Amino acid sequence: MTMPKLEGQDVSLLPGGPHPEPRRAIRRPAGIRLPTNMLLLPALVVTLVVGAVVSPSFLTESNILQNIGGNSAPLALVSFGEMLILITGNFDLSLQSTVGFAPMVAALLMSPVSTGGTGFGLNPYLAIMLTLLLGAAIGAVNAVMVVKLGLNAFMVTLAMLIVLSGLDLGLSNGETMSPLPGPYVYLGNADWLGIPVSVWVVVALGLILGGVLKHHQLGRAVYAIGGNSDAARTAGIRVDAIRSGTFIIGGMFAALGGIAIAGITSAVTSSQGNNMIFSVFAAVVIGGVSLQGGRGSVLGVISGVLLLGMITNVLTLSQISAFWIDACYGLVILLALMIGRLAGRASSSAN
Repeated sequence: MTMPKLEGQDVSLLPGGPHPEPRRAIRRPAGIRLPTNMLLLPALVVTLVVGAVVSPSFLTESNILQNIGGNSAPLALVSFGEMLILITGNFDLSLQSTVGFAPMVAALLMSPVSTGGTGFGLNPYLAIMLTLLLGAAIGAVNAVMVVKLGLNAFMVTLAMLIVLSGLDLGLSNGETMSPLPGPYVYLGNADWLGIPVSVWVVVALGLILGGVLKHHQLGRAVYAIGGNSDAARTAGIRVDAIRSGTFIIGGMFAALGGIAIAGITSAVTSSQGNNMIFSVFAAVVIGGVSLQGGRGSVLGVISGVLLLGMITNVLTLSQISAFWIDACYGLVILLALMIGRLAGRASSSAN
């Protein structure tokens, strides 16, 4: 029986009608795609080549381990803290003041009156604990105002930055606290197997932090909060508690970074940490951490810190004025933002 032909109707859709030919999948040419946390690898390689051309001492062991690795370790520690806060959708500008204020209080309590201290003679190991507790306390205050009271994170942490900076100058009278006990400066000026202790600490904490973020339920919750806090709350995640925890941990990382700087310089200056927040944001942004939250990795942040450290070292070896370093950081941030936008568009079109 022949079915009547219907006007305007595709006979291929009728029972018994001819079946349409299956569409052939369009294959896009395969290309080299780096993981998100490895996007800085080409930039690191280029910087290595440029550094080797600029100065024969760039690729020496002492320069790489001590000048680049050791001097970049404090920035890495503070960047870890900022990364955690950013992933949850917040940020903390006051970390740079924590870097200076917490070690300054500890130095005042350890130092004799003759050097500007209180003469209390605090045990250096207790001073280390006090420094970390001060960092945690500053983070807790920020968390209460931002998370619990719902105040604007920018204004709260900016105000805290100014308050801590003023307290630092007031307590120290603008003076430098030096010398400091050996245990307190050990993190910044001691070596293990020819590698600065601070680098070992960064690697150890980076492995722990990266493992928690990638494999632990708490780490997945941190990413979920940054991606969609309402959905995370609906799923039973304790959003406020975790966000508050990131502020507290961020403050402790900043205090630890301050101890590392004090070890490198064997002193605590009244200006310690000043303008460091610009380098921190540069490192995390070019390391792939999203300012909107929900994205970022430890490996990416370490790559960003290394790139900034290498650029600074190359400029120093080239005998270029330090005033140009901040300008270079700004250009690196802009380039990273543009590359990230282009990579995002390419990924969307590929999908």
